[in-house]
Amino acid sequence: MKKKRATSSLARPPFKFGSKLVILVCAVLFLLAFLRLHFQTTLQSVISFYQASRVFGDDHFKCTPKIAFLFLARRNLPLDFLWGTFLKNVDTSMFSIYVHSEPGFVFNESNTRSAFFYGRQLNNSIQVEWGESSMIEAERLLFEAALDDPANQRFVLLSDSCIPLYSFGYVYSYLTSSSKSFVDSFIDVKENRYSPEMSPVIPKEKWRKGSQWIALIRRHAVIVVDDDFVFPVFRKFCKRWPPADLIKRRQILQAFVFQNGHNCIPDEHYVQTLLKMSGLENELERRTLTYSLWNQSAEAGERRSWHPFRFNHADASPQLIQDIKEVHTIGSRAPVD
Repeated sequence: MKKKRATSSLARPPFKFGSKLVILVCAVLFLLAFLRLHFQTTLQSVISFYQASRVFGDDHFKCTPKIAFLFLARRNLPLDFLWGTFLKNVDTSMFSIYVHSEPGFVFNESNTRSAFFYGRQLNNSIQVEWGESSMIEAERLLFEAALDDPANQRFVLLSDSCIPLYSFGYVYSYLTSSSKSFVDSFIDVKENRYSPEMSPVIPKEKWRKGSQWIALIRRHAVIVVDDDFVFPVFRKFCKRWPPADLIKRRQILQAFVFQNGHNCIPDEHYVQTLLKMSGLENELERRTLTYSLWNQSAEAGERRSWHPFRFNHADASPQLIQDIKEVHTIGSRAPVD
């Protein structure tokens, strides 16, 4: 009589064990799918909240709005003590400071006379060359850093040689009482600034010029930072023509011929052209809030310079300051389309 061969339970698991295994696998897969969906939903919520917080303007922001002072500096701020006086005894919830300086430069007690600037430099600053697209890239970095704080509602771009002529209270009220940005913007009639190579991305009829020193509302600052349409064209085709240099005349002439004779200064055109192309000129006060005196130097070499007149300590008389204050429409021009 033959014995029945024993059947191994490992070789042929019972139906009950197999069902449990299937249920366990399904449960694990369901849990993984749920966690993935939850993570994606949470991540999207965070991204949406971040994007929304960047755009929040006066209508949505209910706390005390801040003015973000954005300084473009070569290295340190030689007039920091004046800004220290300007900000003294001001509630720090009403302003913030950001400085783009040369890479690696850190503001501390050894190189600045005002504690307001300690550690306020950007950590991702770049090397900037005057008249190059790196200038507007540095501006965009300043706006981007300031947008991280939802309380910043006005963004004032300043140079390291700018000084305040009014009290903080006056400046704060002046900026926050207007729902518009202050951007000097007008049609550029100089034929050698616009390059046809910018078309069709930037049509010639939308080409604008104005002062680099602007004051933006939050929504316009977001547009500047998020722009990946106009800026690449500026970086490629808007290039300056170097001033005459007898030593390098041949190289300069070759460069000028190479770029078809166009002399483009990016920081005098970028924001103005971008906002025009965005259909936002009706949201601008078409003037700057800074004062510059051009072409008044006694020296012929400086008269040909692209930089404004430099006031010395002896020039800063009470009468001069009063005269500047009486220029109520600095940089204003009639609206044009």
